[in-house]
Amino acid sequence: MKQIDYIIVGCGLASISFCELLRANHKSFIVFDDKSQKSSLVAAGLYNPVILKRFSEVWKAKEQLKLALPVYNKIEVDLNIKIDYKLRILRRFTSIEEENKWFSASDKPSLDPFLSTKLIKNTNKAIDAEYGFGEVLHAGRVDTEKLIVEYKKFLKQEGYLHELRFNYEEVQILDNSYLYKTYIVSNIIFAEGFGVKQNPYFKDIPLTGSKGEILTIKAPNLKIDYAIKSSVFVIPLGDDLYNIGSTYDNADKSNVPTKEAKEKLIDKVKTFIKCDFEIVDQRAGVRPTVKDRRPLVGAHDKYKNLYVLNGLGTRGVMIAPYVANQLFQHIENQTELDKEIDINRFIS
Repeated sequence: MKQIDYIIVGCGLASISFCELLRANHKSFIVFDDKSQKSSLVAAGLYNPVILKRFSEVWKAKEQLKLALPVYNKIEVDLNIKIDYKLRILRRFTSIEEENKWFSASDKPSLDPFLSTKLIKNTNKAIDAEYGFGEVLHAGRVDTEKLIVEYKKFLKQEGYLHELRFNYEEVQILDNSYLYKTYIVSNIIFAEGFGVKQNPYFKDIPLTGSKGEILTIKAPNLKIDYAIKSSVFVIPLGDDLYNIGSTYDNADKSNVPTKEAKEKLIDKVKTFIKCDFEIVDQRAGVRPTVKDRRPLVGAHDKYKNLYVLNGLGTRGVMIAPYVANQLFQHIENQTELDKEIDINRFIS
């Protein structure tokens, strides 16, 4: 038997952020991941501090960015990879009224650091943007697929990763710990995304799930090095490749790409991209979403050393380091969780 501090179930954005805290604090741990959950792999990966539909600040945007960017930078250094790309995000205006709302929003103290007051005129003939753009500041993109693939390689090399399904039935309760296979473990963290619905300990948490699909297109004549937010996002990947997304489907809970989503994304992008393009890929995954749009973090109401780290929704790149830190401090230093993310908020 081997005694360890943590078992982590799942290896998405939340898990990776939690692993980084464990490494920094010299905690022993093992990760179990069976590749069943794909929401992080198909995520757009943007860190964008503004809700561009309503021109409002993302929840705790400043706090999240302050924590998140150093985490990704450290991973880049430790693994000798590039995953964080500073990226301009331009919001395409569809009317004078939208322009006016943008400039009104930029006067708010919470949004002033993130919204440029300079109107950007469109000079690209491949884009229909009669009313120009507004620019989001302090934004970028994390290559989530590369992050997860490379981080799992790193975990495997260091002996931290088991690419196996976690078998809930094999968990045995001891006095102040748990026995799982050959491990005596103090804490188990379930960070399985939508897969938590198969977890007997946390299957009843109010996680709804929203399927998202993205397309990757090749558009040699588009020639942009910035992201555009209009009816959909257009995100440059290099080599004339762009991600187009995303869809939202609350009914379908599969990871299977659909013709309907493909057609919807094509129709939307064609409303403002006027050059030819070809579709080179389509991917789908179920985001772990919650009705109040806040993560689900905390201990099981009966088994106090079992924890959930979930519900990151559509903004996992920004939120993951924040919620991971909240949970780590709660376990190790007995600090109170932010009430907005505590799973106890749903207990009447």
